Amino acid sequence: MNLKEIESLIKFVSKSGVSEVELETNEIKITIKTPNGKEKEVQSVITQVPVGNMPAMHMPAMQQPSAAPAPAAPKEDVAPPKESAPAADDSKLITIKSPMIGTFYRSPSPDKPPFVNVGDNISSGSVVCIIEAMKLFNEIEAEVSGKIVKVLVDDSTPVEYDQPLFLVEPA
Repeated sequence: MNLKEIESLIKFVSKSGVSEVELETNEIKITIKTPNGKEKEVQSVITQVPVGNMPAMHMPAMQQPSAAPAPAAPKEDVAPPKESAPAADDSKLITIKSPMIGTFYRSPSPDKPPFVNVGDNISSGSVVCIIEAMKLFNEIEAEVSGKIVKVLVDDSTPVEYDQPLFLVEPA
């Protein structure tokens, strides 16, 4: 293997995102490592090895996240009991849902109190939270009057369109 082939292999490894490649021939052994797949930080080690029967090339496969399927199953097992128990209580409650995708904030700023807390009475048109979308802070107003029974979203967390935010007992 000549110098140009080695340089070509190093460039290929740095661009591919593979973290480590080992190449062994009868004459040399090459190990190329890239920390976290970063293109500029490539380390290569070339060593002379005695002539013998060695594998031509060993290239580890990219690691696929194996933990992704595992959490999905427990969520399915846990979710139905949680939903079935409050379902009876939710029949009389009204849900305030997110009108957009963004980040949910309970208060106008970190040093100010939340717009509403559990137990607070709200009226139609009163601001219950802020949702930040594309650097714009949108005040979300209640469409019903009543009492806040439950806050369904943690402060400073992402929310989806039509995601439940609050449960309100109508007045």
